[in-house]
Amino acid sequence: MSKLKIFAGRANQPLAGLIAKEAGIALGEIVIENFSDGEIWAKYADNIRGDDVYIVQSTQPPADNLLELLILIDAARRASARRVTAVIPYFGYARQDRKDQPRVSISAKLVANLITSAGAERVITMDLHAPQIQGFFDIPVDHLYSSAIFTDYFRKKKIPKLAVASPDVGGIKMARSYAKRLEADLILIDKRRPRQNEAEVMNIIGQAQGKNILIVDDLIDTAGTFCNAAQALKDHGALDVYGACTHPILSGNAVQRIEASPVTTVAVTDSIPAQSKSGKIEVQSAAKLFAEAIIRTHNNQSISSLFDVDKDKN
Repeated sequence: MSKLKIFAGRANQPLAGLIAKEAGIALGEIVIENFSDGEIWAKYADNIRGDDVYIVQSTQPPADNLLELLILIDAARRASARRVTAVIPYFGYARQDRKDQPRVSISAKLVANLITSAGAERVITMDLHAPQIQGFFDIPVDHLYSSAIFTDYFRKKKIPKLAVASPDVGGIKMARSYAKRLEADLILIDKRRPRQNEAEVMNIIGQAQGKNILIVDDLIDTAGTFCNAAQALKDHGALDVYGACTHPILSGNAVQRIEASPVTTVAVTDSIPAQSKSGKIEVQSAAKLFAEAIIRTHNNQSISSLFDVDKDKN
């Protein structure tokens, strides 16, 4: 069997180091530099001929993170790696997954094409904004879920009278899975988005009065949707409001919004490096989940137990 090697781009080196540690191997040595004009140059310092190579790189902005991933994939392929797998803890551009208005790009499909064309033979990612993006790839995609991380975290808190809320219709399946695992009630928040990055909460569907509520979502960007949902739940009689968010993009004044919101705690993963500190934000590492997926993939074992978020397909 070929040798397992894990390498890191510069988008999230701390997580890559933790993944390698959980996998029981040293992180591979790679040299990445920028020319004076910003152009990216990369070289594998280790010999990877015939090896099973896993490249850990999230693709959050700036776009250099995505371009760097493509360059690392191409370099590995040209260095005669037996198999190249792109490990993308946060898959950027996933929100642009359809033509919701005329003359716009389906950027998620474009990114999938770029990764495939660069030479990746498999993708391992977590909590895509739209699960159907897996179908944009012509190579295997292993879609992991952070629910295993967060359900254990909140189960240990033993929160009484717990209900799980989805901040929009698109997240109802994720919320239902959390509610099932935590044996909690389910709440749906109906919202309207007047323009990009702005959300207005409209209706609460379900019983919020007298409940401790966990809002679950795949990402928090500006935190507008999340904080509006938390305030609406409090206005409807909720007790404490918690959050579970996989990808903490936290752009603009998102951290300040969370600090000023009625949220007690927001649990996030380290799929994106923390941009700023907040007493309300608690990071739970996804390293063990990715390490297990990498080891099982390398050994040609099933990883279905890692991403079977909900067996109910209806």
